[in-house]
Amino acid sequence: MDSNFRIGIGYDVHALAAGRRLVLGGVEIPFALGLSGWSDADVLTHALMDALLGAAALGDIGQHFPPGDLRYKDISSLTLLAEVKGLLSTNGWEVNNVDATVIAEKPRLSEHIRKMREKLGQTLGVAIGQVSVKASTSDGLGFTGRGEGIAALAMASLKEK
Repeated sequence: MDSNFRIGIGYDVHALAAGRRLVLGGVEIPFALGLSGWSDADVLTHALMDALLGAAALGDIGQHFPPGDLRYKDISSLTLLAEVKGLLSTNGWEVNNVDATVIAEKPRLSEHIRKMREKLGQTLGVAIGQVSVKASTSDGLGFTGRGEGIAALAMASLKEK
């Protein structure tokens, strides 16, 4: 390996849609709209997976879990995150910490953040103190500000096992 420490960045966005559940960080959030996508469309977990894969130079989630593949239709993104953790381990990496921000005007997410951190930490096999999740708005600007979708940014650091 080139180094004993790596950092990756991830980003994801999904449109809001009627008739779908809103799942963020593996937590179902009560809301009138959900996110459209092939899996459960969990933008937070998707951004995190891309950050982890990027840090290990293992591609991206579309490469590992292509949309249109029936194995991943409506699958929980936490299941996919567990597979990413396995890929990291196979390649000699373990999670040091992760940090993510969800960008949405609505719904308010503050009361769900701790549960998201717990679920992500459990899936990654790390302590809650190694998982940071924050929520922000875009002050009414752009597609998130107009309530058309939700975006997420994530960073992850890995260390050699």
